[in-house]
Amino acid sequence: MSDGASETRDGVTIARDYYDSDEAEAFYSQVWGGEDIHIGLYDETRDIRTASRRTVDAMIAKLGNLEGKRVIDLGAGYGGAARVLAKEHGAHVTCLNLSLKENARNRELTEAAGLSDRIIVIDGSFDDMPLDDAQFDVAWSQDAILHAPDRLAVLREVERVLKPGGQFVFHDPMQADGLADTSALQPIYDRIHLADLASIGFYREALTGLGFEEVETQELTNQLGNHYARVREVMLEKQDEFGLPDAFVERMGNGLELWVNGAATRQLSWAIMHYRKKG
Repeated sequence: MSDGASETRDGVTIARDYYDSDEAEAFYSQVWGGEDIHIGLYDETRDIRTASRRTVDAMIAKLGNLEGKRVIDLGAGYGGAARVLAKEHGAHVTCLNLSLKENARNRELTEAAGLSDRIIVIDGSFDDMPLDDAQFDVAWSQDAILHAPDRLAVLREVERVLKPGGQFVFHDPMQADGLADTSALQPIYDRIHLADLASIGFYREALTGLGFEEVETQELTNQLGNHYARVREVMLEKQDEFGLPDAFVERMGNGLELWVNGAATRQLSWAIMHYRKKG
């Protein structure tokens, strides 16, 4: 295995071990949003779960009729979006996620919702999908691709599994385009064990180079700061209720503050991006 491949697998292992840890499981399942682990839209609410659901609805609104469509959810977490796509919009969803604990909870919640015939959950990484070519109408991802050490590999896999004309809708915490000095973001890179973050420009160049056309990029960086600030606030308010250890809360609180500051200084960005595969 080459050094680059080793680094990629190490990055996958780090992400899996983190999301499978007891502390992370408690934090994401209780504080972050319950069935969703992604950034929310807070224009009309301060409730994390409501804001998270508003993001899902905003993405779905870009896609048109999803009845009978096949959707691949990359980094599906607890499967909240998948259940909305399946139950309310008639889609058939494949959830691909590397956290075994999240996948187990996803399967439990999906079965309880009576949606096991419309949703399948696969243990795996989205930079090497155990899936056949050209079988999905839509690729969907929420704040997950940033964790990939080789993001271009992920985008190549998206292109491979999408049918011609298939849609790719996703969002991701990113660094701002055109930063001459990224040293202020180094503490964030260190926390996520990666060399950098992607940018809107990176996704635009990479996806158009892979044969996608850009439909829309909706830049919403203010929501990045809103979300991390609100998650930090709720974590501190309910630490005792959720049984979160002091050391974890201090470490997570400091990390969340980095994202809030990065959004405020516009060194970070966040956007909902919509592309279509040509063909």
